[in-house]
Amino acid sequence: MITLHEEGVFLTKEGPKAQGPVSPAEGRARTLAWRILQAHSSSGDPEKLQIRFDAMASHDITYVGIVQQARASGMKEFPIPYALTNCHNSLCAVGGTINEDDHVFGLSAAKKYGGIYVPANQSVIHSYAREQLAGCGKMILGSDSHTRYGALGTMAVGEGGPELAKQLLKNTWDVPYPKVVLVYLSGKPKQGVGPHDVAIALVKATFASGFVNNCVLEFAGPGVKDLPIDFRNGIDVMTTETTCLSSIWETDGETEGFYQAHGRQEEYKELHPEDGAWYDKYIEIDLSKAEPMIALPFHPSNAWTIREFLDSAPEILAQVEADAQSTRRRRMGGSRRDCGLCRGPVRQHHGSSGYPPGPELRRRLFRPGRVPHQRPCKSGADQKRRHGGSPAKRRDYQAQFLRTLLRRRGRACQQRPVAPAYHEKFPQP
Repeated sequence: MITLHEEGVFLTKEGPKAQGPVSPAEGRARTLAWRILQAHSSSGDPEKLQIRFDAMASHDITYVGIVQQARASGMKEFPIPYALTNCHNSLCAVGGTINEDDHVFGLSAAKKYGGIYVPANQSVIHSYAREQLAGCGKMILGSDSHTRYGALGTMAVGEGGPELAKQLLKNTWDVPYPKVVLVYLSGKPKQGVGPHDVAIALVKATFASGFVNNCVLEFAGPGVKDLPIDFRNGIDVMTTETTCLSSIWETDGETEGFYQAHGRQEEYKELHPEDGAWYDKYIEIDLSKAEPMIALPFHPSNAWTIREFLDSAPEILAQVEADAQSTRRRRMGGSRRDCGLCRGPVRQHHGSSGYPPGPELRRRLFRPGRVPHQRPCKSGADQKRRHGGSPAKRRDYQAQFLRTLLRRRGRACQQRPVAPAYHEKFPQP
């Protein structure tokens, strides 16, 4: 299904060829990646890019720190469209940072500095960016690793918060010109094969070797026209897991239909590599040979076809279990015996699976004098020092802790603004 080629290649009307009508140096300027990157660079040196993006997007896990950093560094306004979405931490925080605090901060920042505030439960960051920010030939920077809108003709990059703060301060994203890898699609997926299957297969083929590390993936070929836009987006968003830098696809009537459906048809442009475009490497994907896939812990590259998995499930899952134990040992910094403290006594009574019912597991793991991921205490004095004295005192401490936690959460739910948009006055950042 997937073939990797280390050598450079020209893309001609007949497909990938070793020889082209121009030199590799001239052919490099005929790729989509070259045209878009150079159009956004202000350096004057094609090998050292200084990129200014057309728009940015952040979610509520990251935008607070970005805005605070930029504000502390002298920012007076958002110089480009900046969408602040509230889609990532709105289900998980208990104690510590309260979600509503972040959301009120984001709304006040958008009002003060001229940003776009997307309320909670309205849209996910990438859906909003595709529907409202993307445009053919544009570039978008996001503070989320899966910022990929290449299937819409938009080169998008996921970066850390400081890079977004630099853009807010009217500085540039500075990178050397990357290698560009052609992803040549042919064939048509079979019934039952989805975009995730193609994406997982691509990740499996490229991740371990670093074949496309910090490269731009440029998707082209006769296989593109038969893919619906959501299928293309589904493949594109997972290219992050290959460790590539960004991605770009050629566009067609399917892309135009997406922009028309969202009332933004003016953002559509037909994009294709020019005849004789030269690429540093290339990947051939025959979509007709794609099979349903399954990805296992601890990375999407640990992938198998469903057929392979069903044939060898015990062996494959045994390797996953071994990887889990190895990972646990590395993170604990301990020995095999340390890891066995949680698992050993349980395995004795519950067979090879090692996992008893929930109440029994909790009783064994959290019995008095036992703290997960720590070695047993060696003395009574040491035990009291670690666990708060007598069992009665420990129970009192635990009850007090739970009462405090619930009381804090109750106050937050009752007193903190749940829907900031309906409050008359907002605190300034």
